[in-house]
Amino acid sequence: MKAWIPLVLLGLTLAGCQMQPGPPPERIEVIEIGEPSRTDERRPDAERPAPSPGRIARQVAFPVDEYASLEKRGSAAITGRLSLNGTPGGGETISVAPVTTYSAEAAEHALAGRAVEPADPRAREYTHTTRTDANGNFSLNGLPAGEFYVSGSMVNSRGERQVILRQVSLRNGQRLEVNLSR
Repeated sequence: MKAWIPLVLLGLTLAGCQMQPGPPPERIEVIEIGEPSRTDERRPDAERPAPSPGRIARQVAFPVDEYASLEKRGSAAITGRLSLNGTPGGGETISVAPVTTYSAEAAEHALAGRAVEPADPRAREYTHTTRTDANGNFSLNGLPAGEFYVSGSMVNSRGERQVILRQVSLRNGQRLEVNLSR
């Protein structure tokens, strides 16, 4: 599998990822992404197209009302650094996605190393992304207040992509440092 594919899948998956109940702020998760497993646990839904091969079908519908209460932009900022075993994650994508009920199942599968079908485009509108510099540093401005997952991934010494995920709380105007390291 091409190295950039899991990263794209991660960004799409984290467009609103959440676990219920959510982990405490400061919790770091490392996810090893291998070949996604397949499942036959699909909700019969004639309106829903079949997921791409190797992806898990979503069972939870997009919660329009929950997302309607979220802001897309704000005055908060997150800065930090991505590293794995002391090696900086240069040129990697960092995603900041709101914690919502919609993505509880996506987070569950992501933490198990399985890919789910892409998030609803309406959820992706609330996900903020950036790329790290050569030293693994990143910065995202204009974030709204709320609960978010901050995530990035890197290839480890065995050639496997590992995801580092951290849940944070942001207030209006807050500048938060979030180091994604393992």
